[in-house]
Amino acid sequence: MNEDEQRRMKRLLQHALPPVEADAESSRDLWPAVLRRIDARPSALPWFDLALAGGLVALAAFFPAAIPVLLYYL
Repeated sequence: MNEDEQRRMKRLLQHALPPVEADAESSRDLWPAVLRRIDARPSALPWFDLALAGGLVALAAFFPAAIPVLLYYL
C-alpha cells in the first residue's frame, strides 16, 4: 500500500468507527443478572425430570434385562 491508500484507509476507518472513550462502560452490565439467575434456582424438580425418572423406573420394572444397558450408558 502506498501512502495515499494508507491515508484513505485511515480516514475511512475513522469515519466508520466511533471513537472509544477511555472510561466508557457497557450500557448494560450482565454480571448482576447472571448472579440473580444463579441465586433464583427452582426449589422443585421440573415435571419432565420426574417423567423421565418415572419412565426409567417403569422400564427397569418391565424389562429388567435393560438395567445393565442403562448403567452402561451412564
